[in-house]
Amino acid sequence: MRYRVYDTVSEGLKIEVLYGDEHVAQSPYILKGPVYHEYCECPEEDPEAWQKTLSCPTEEPQIAKDFASFPSINLQQMLNEVPKRFGDERGAIVHYTILNNRIYRRSLGKYTDFKMFSDEILLSLARKVLLPDMEFYINLGDWPLEHRKVNETPGPLPIISWCGSLDSRDVILPTYDITHSTLEAMRGVTNDLLSIQGNTGPSWINKTEKAFFRGRDSREERLQLVQLSKENPELLDAGITGYFFFQEKEKELGKAKLIGFFDFFKYKYQVNVDGTVAAYRYPYLMLGDSLVLKQDSTYYEHFYMALKPWKHYVPIKRNLSDLLEKVKWAKENDEEARKIAKEGQLAARELLQPHRLYCYYYRVLQKYAERQSSRPEIRDGMELVPQPDDNTSLCQCLRGRPFREEL
Repeated sequence: MRYRVYDTVSEGLKIEVLYGDEHVAQSPYILKGPVYHEYCECPEEDPEAWQKTLSCPTEEPQIAKDFASFPSINLQQMLNEVPKRFGDERGAIVHYTILNNRIYRRSLGKYTDFKMFSDEILLSLARKVLLPDMEFYINLGDWPLEHRKVNETPGPLPIISWCGSLDSRDVILPTYDITHSTLEAMRGVTNDLLSIQGNTGPSWINKTEKAFFRGRDSREERLQLVQLSKENPELLDAGITGYFFFQEKEKELGKAKLIGFFDFFKYKYQVNVDGTVAAYRYPYLMLGDSLVLKQDSTYYEHFYMALKPWKHYVPIKRNLSDLLEKVKWAKENDEEARKIAKEGQLAARELLQPHRLYCYYYRVLQKYAERQSSRPEIRDGMELVPQPDDNTSLCQCLRGRPFREEL
């Protein structure tokens, strides 16, 4: 069940979910007031209290690992180096400053349209909790950027990215895709982390016993999948739905019809192969109740560290040489395969809940802010990113307003 509030609820909220006359799950659910709607600007001034309310985990291993390379962050060095190194014509960097819970930014480079996603989550956070004053750079491109080693001179810079890799030092945030799906969950009919869980196809016993893949041609192994599928149709159903990188292959391999994502889960096994970087569909595949066969990869998202092969997914080699063997294993070990699929789904449910994403974002900003060696500033060329006007919903903030700079 999902509800969206359009008003401030000052006393609290009681939600009953009934089937006939019977309460479902842990109904009735009681939320202590006040409860604010998404666009109500009413930040909690005590970040510790806010994190406690959200039951944020005390440790996030990926965040600890990412910041191990950066005991201190020199903002002047960042200002001198980042625009020169990463902000050229092909750049996709946005330079942000947060001061007094207001967000300012300037674009560095040509490909910064995706700033709407980073704006959206930063504004959403600032409506909920007082953010630390800080100055940072978000990479909106696919690939992680910082490849300097820790022992090199000059050393690596803490660029914030949506995808990490084993040979880079970027600090990782949840991808724009998963973040946007969380923020938009009640407004669009897109795939989002909750709708997937309500549309997981037939029960395990009635799913088609084949591995399944549909996607664009953004990596050569995806073409190999289609070839394997042609040779082994009893084990694998794979198709390319759009050609961009390997257009010359379309005649040979054919183009598959687009299929709704929920229909993927008619199949027992889902193949996850990288795109240009990590395949951002992976969390959605994990949340269905099919078994995920995941290609070994140098790329990772923020939550991969918590997942273990053979517990949450079945690993396949980078070159897919053992894919068919793994599909056969799953068919011959149905109970074990079902168990891994379930464990994967439960892990993804826990790691990817909306509150966990908010916790993760806040913790990254907090760790970064603690390491700054000087005071962040609003730099030349920066503009204020305004909070959206929301005239459709009543917002009565029952907390003391944080101080504001008059502009």
